[in-house]
Amino acid sequence: MFLPVGRGLLLSGIALGTGQPSSAQHDTPVALPVVEIWSPRVANQESAGTFAMPVTALRFEPLIDVQSRNFAEGQSDIAIRGGTFANTGFSVGAVAIYDPQTAHYTAELPLAGEMLASPIVRVGADQALAGGRGTAGSVGFGWRPIESGGALGGALGGFDTQSGDLYIGAASATGWGVDAALATSRSAGTIENGDHDFSRANVRVQHRTANSQSDIALGYQEKFFGWPNLYTPYNSPESENLQTVLLVANHRIQWAEANELQVGAYYRRNKDDYAFDRFAAVGPVHPFQHTTWVYGAAVDGRIAVPGDRAAVRFSADASADEIDSTSLLYGRFDSRTMWRTAVFPEIRWAQSGAAATVLTAGAAYEDTNREEGAFLPMVELAREDATARWSRLAVAFTTTSQVASYTALNASTTGGLFRGNPDLGRSRAGTLDVRAEGRFAEWEVEASAFWRRDDDLVDWVFRRGVTARAAKAVDLDTVGVELFARRSWRALDLQLGYSWLHKDADYGDSTLDGSFYALNFPEHRLTAAVTWRALPGFEIRWDNEARLQTDNPLRRVGGDETLLSDLGLYWRPRGAAGWVYSLQIDNLWNSHFEEVPATPAGRRLVAVGARYAW
Repeated sequence: MFLPVGRGLLLSGIALGTGQPSSAQHDTPVALPVVEIWSPRVANQESAGTFAMPVTALRFEPLIDVQSRNFAEGQSDIAIRGGTFANTGFSVGAVAIYDPQTAHYTAELPLAGEMLASPIVRVGADQALAGGRGTAGSVGFGWRPIESGGALGGALGGFDTQSGDLYIGAASATGWGVDAALATSRSAGTIENGDHDFSRANVRVQHRTANSQSDIALGYQEKFFGWPNLYTPYNSPESENLQTVLLVANHRIQWAEANELQVGAYYRRNKDDYAFDRFAAVGPVHPFQHTTWVYGAAVDGRIAVPGDRAAVRFSADASADEIDSTSLLYGRFDSRTMWRTAVFPEIRWAQSGAAATVLTAGAAYEDTNREEGAFLPMVELAREDATARWSRLAVAFTTTSQVASYTALNASTTGGLFRGNPDLGRSRAGTLDVRAEGRFAEWEVEASAFWRRDDDLVDWVFRRGVTARAAKAVDLDTVGVELFARRSWRALDLQLGYSWLHKDADYGDSTLDGSFYALNFPEHRLTAAVTWRALPGFEIRWDNEARLQTDNPLRRVGGDETLLSDLGLYWRPRGAAGWVYSLQIDNLWNSHFEEVPATPAGRRLVAVGARYAW
C-alpha cells in the first residue's frame, strides 16, 4: 500500500532490500513498521531545495559521507569508508554505471526514486562479489515493481525556491506495466550566485512474472547550478550545466535452489559545461566543455547445487567509453574499453540447529585496452545462525582495482585550473574486514572494523602560490570502525550510526599544502535518524549528523566540528484521503561547515509542500 509523504511516497508494511526477491544473504531485507521508499536508514527522504534524486537518500546514510557543493542534489562527492568520490561505484540492476570524465558525475542518475528500490551500500566482501568500479565500496539500486497509481506534488521555499513532480504508474494482470515521471525545480540560491534550474523526465516499461522481472527505462536530466568556489578556492562565481541521458535495460530471473541470473545493458551520455567565471565573456568554444559516452553490459548470478550446500557466484561486465573535450587534450587517449570477469565458489557446512559455516573464495580479473590488467583474489569465512544473538559473523580479505578518469589523465600538466598526469596507472586496494550482525533485545545491530591499503590512489592536491589543483598518486592506509543500531517502537523509529577513521598517507612529496579529497574525512561521525509519529496523522522526521573533521588547511570557514540536521513535519488530515502537507527545513542549525574544503556551505532553507497521491 502506498501512502504519500511530503513530495515522496511512503511504502508501508513492505520490507526493502534490493526491491526484488533475492537469495543473496547480504541483500536480505529487514522490515520496520514504517519503511520509506528511498532508504530505510534515514528519516527524511527528500530535500527542501529540489525534487528527490538517488543521492537524496544518501545524505544521512550512516555508511556514506556525502560532501556537497551548493546542496546534495546540486553536486555531491560520495565517499565510503574514508575513500574519495572516485573510489565509490554505482550500479543499477546488473550494470555498473560510471562517468569516464570525472567521478564527480557518477551519481548523476536521471531516474525517479519511485522506479528504484532502496539503495544498498556494499563494502568488503559484498563489494567484491557485486563488482562495479569502486575500490572502497559501492551503492546499488534495484528496480521497483510497478503498481497502478500516481502522485502529484509541489513545494515553495525561501530564496524563491519552487519545485514540483508528477509520477504515474499502470500495471496489468498480464504482468506488463509502464510508469513515467516528470520533475522540475529552481531557486535563486541560499547565497549569491548559488541559483539552480533542474528538470528530469523518465519513462519505463516492465514485465513481471512469479520469478522474473524485466525493465527498460529512459531518463533525461538537465541541471544548471552556480556556486562560488564550486571546485576552486579563488572566490570565483563558478557554474555547471549538466545534461545527462541514460537508457538502461535489466532482466532478473530466479528459480529453484536459490538460483538467480541477472543481465543488463546501458547507454549513458553526459554533457558538462563548466565555467570558472560564469559572467566572463566566452567565444564560440567554451574553455571547459566535455561530452562523454559510455556503453556497457553485464551479467551476474548464483548457481547452487541441489541442497544449497555449494554454489558458484559469478559476474562479468564490459564497457566502452569516449570523451570529446575542449580542455582535456593532453593525455595518451580519449577512448577506452574495460572488462571484468569474476568467479566465487561458495561452500556451506551445516552445523547443529540453524547454524552454518560458509566459505566463499575466488577471484576477479580486470583489464582495459589502455592499462595493464589486475588479478583480484577474495576470501570470506562466515558463521550464520538466524537463532543466535549474533546472526552473522564474518572475516574477509578482498582486493579491488580501478583506473583513472580522463580529467586526471588528460588535463594539462603545466597550465590551467586542473592539472593532470598522463602517467597515472591502475589503483589497487586490499581490505581486511571483520563484520558482525545481530539482535539484542529489540535492537538490530551491525558492527565492522577494517583496514584498507590503497596503492597509487588518485588524489587532487594543492600547493600555496600555485593557482591550480593537481592529480597525484598516493599510497594510503585507512583504519576504521563502523557501528549501526536500529529500534522501532509503536510511535518512534530510532537509527544510530557511528564511524571512526584514521589515515596514514605517503605522497612522496613534502611540499604539498593540502588534499582536497583523500585527506578530507571525518575522524568521528555520528548519525541519528528519528521518526516520531507524534499524533494521528502527524509525523516528525529528524536527521542529524555530528562530525569531527580532520584538519585541512584549505578549510576557511566553519571549523572542523559541526552538527548538521534536516527536519521534516508531515500532516495527513482526516477526511482528505491521499493528501499530505509538509514543512521541511534543511541545515536546521544554519551550519557554515565546508564539507568540501574552501567551498562555502549553503544556508538554512525552509520549504512548505503539498502532495496528492492516488
